[in-house]
Amino acid sequence: MKFSRGLAALILAVFFQTSLVAEYLYKDEVISNPDFTVEVEKLGLELYEKTGISLRLIMLRELPLGKSIVEYEKELMKNFSEPTILLTFSELDSKVDILAHPASLYEYFDKKQVLSPVASPIQAFLMALFYSSSFESFKEIASSSGGTILPLLSQKAKDNQQLGKYSGSMYNGYVDIAEQVAAYKNVVLDNAAGNANKNSIFIVKLFFYGFIMYGIFLYIKRRLYIRRQKNEKE
Repeated sequence: MKFSRGLAALILAVFFQTSLVAEYLYKDEVISNPDFTVEVEKLGLELYEKTGISLRLIMLRELPLGKSIVEYEKELMKNFSEPTILLTFSELDSKVDILAHPASLYEYFDKKQVLSPVASPIQAFLMALFYSSSFESFKEIASSSGGTILPLLSQKAKDNQQLGKYSGSMYNGYVDIAEQVAAYKNVVLDNAAGNANKNSIFIVKLFFYGFIMYGIFLYIKRRLYIRRQKNEKE
C-alpha cells in the first residue's frame, strides 16, 4: 500500500502537533493556537535542556467536578518522574495556581510574586495605605507586587479578545517562572522574549499610579492651603 507524499506530510504534522501538546503545553482546552503552542514548547524545551526541570502549562476549560485546582494538580503530577513545575489555569473556575515537585523547586522561583494580583510596587503601596489594619499588614500588602499573571488576567476584554488575554497573561507568567528558574541555575534562556511584555505593563502602571500619587499630593496641598488661609482670617 503506497502513501502519497501529501498524506505522509499530514501524518507527520499531526504527530508533531500531538507531541508538542503532550510536552510543555501539556493540556490546552482553551487557546488552541499553533503559534501559542510553538512559543511555549520552545521555551519549555530550552529550560528543560539547560536545567533538567520541566515547566508545564495546563489550560483547562473547567476543573473536574468536585476537585479543587490543587487536588487536580497533585493528581496530574503523578504522571511525571522528572522535577516538574505545573502552571495551571481554569477558565470557568477563574483559578490559577502553581505546583512544584519536589518541594525544593519552590526555592528556584517566587510563587507569591508570580501570583500576586498587584503588578507594581506603587499599586501595592497604595493598597497597603488604604486597606492595612496594622503595620504588619501594611508591610505584608506593600511587599506583595510584581504579579505577571493576575494583573493581565483581571483586565476587561471584549469577547473576541478573551483568548488573547488568556494566552498573553499565562505566557507572561510562564516566562517569568522560566526566567527565575534559569537565573537560579545561572543559565540564560534565548527564547524568553516575553519579559518585554512584563516590563511594558510595569511602565504603564508606574506612570498611571504616579499620576494618582501626584493627584493625592496636590489634593493634600490644596487642603492645607485652604486651612492656612482660614486660620489667617480668624
